[in-house]
Amino acid sequence: MIDTTTFEEHRRMLFGIAYRMLGSVADAEDVVQDAWLRCSQVSTPVENPAGYLARTVTNLALNRLTSAAATREQYVGPWLPEPLVTRPDVGEEVELAESVSLAMLVVLESLSPLERAVFVLKDVFGFSFREIAGMLDRGEAAVRQVGSRARAHVQARRPRYDAPAEVRRRVTEEFLAACLGGDLNRMMELLAPDVTAWSDGGGKVKAALRPQQGAEKVARFLAAVIAQPMDDPRVHAVDVNGRPGLLLTVAGRPDTVACAEVEDGRITEIRIIRNPEKLRHLPSP
Repeated sequence: MIDTTTFEEHRRMLFGIAYRMLGSVADAEDVVQDAWLRCSQVSTPVENPAGYLARTVTNLALNRLTSAAATREQYVGPWLPEPLVTRPDVGEEVELAESVSLAMLVVLESLSPLERAVFVLKDVFGFSFREIAGMLDRGEAAVRQVGSRARAHVQARRPRYDAPAEVRRRVTEEFLAACLGGDLNRMMELLAPDVTAWSDGGGKVKAALRPQQGAEKVARFLAAVIAQPMDDPRVHAVDVNGRPGLLLTVAGRPDTVACAEVEDGRITEIRIIRNPEKLRHLPSP
């Protein structure tokens, strides 16, 4: 059996597995809760609680991915993960998010559910292929092949950003100031020529249905968004999945979360999440 203390000791790991697989805070929390309900009913001794709990959460997440496949195919506009938003430099909370950038979660989304499970368990949480094979009820050789394929896919698409955190924060803050000041020229100076911006409204709020590419196009798009009339808009500096970002509240409620990637002092990627369903887990600042 697994008692409450043992489960709580592994909760962070379990949420991390579920969140990386599902890209949804709410779904990850539901999976962790379902795992507790299942494990609390086990009456026999559990020799390896971490492995047993990881197996339970992984299979619950795989089931959710299967049922969510049709919904993802019908999604309106670009799909982005639900953001993990924390106050800047909150050590314990940032530990959970620092290895889960939005860019990496988008890469994981491009893997098959099985590839995602193997990659997360092996490359992120350090389980052996033998342990993973047992969790997934598959042969070890087959799991190794899946893991090798997943790792190659991720390495080919892995975002490569080496800018220190203070540089990312400075560039992000300068760009925000330029946006709020309507300084289009300064905005374009801070954007890489081939910058891409994704905005996720899920068909529920206004957002671009296709990625915006190029410094001028992205700058004009963001300037038009900021120019929209809003009720008591306030911008809050936050960390978004361990990266400097911002939270926009309108009338006291979370409206938009944005995060930028920086390379050579310029912004190369911007991800904007506006779908209300993906922000409902955020408390009002």
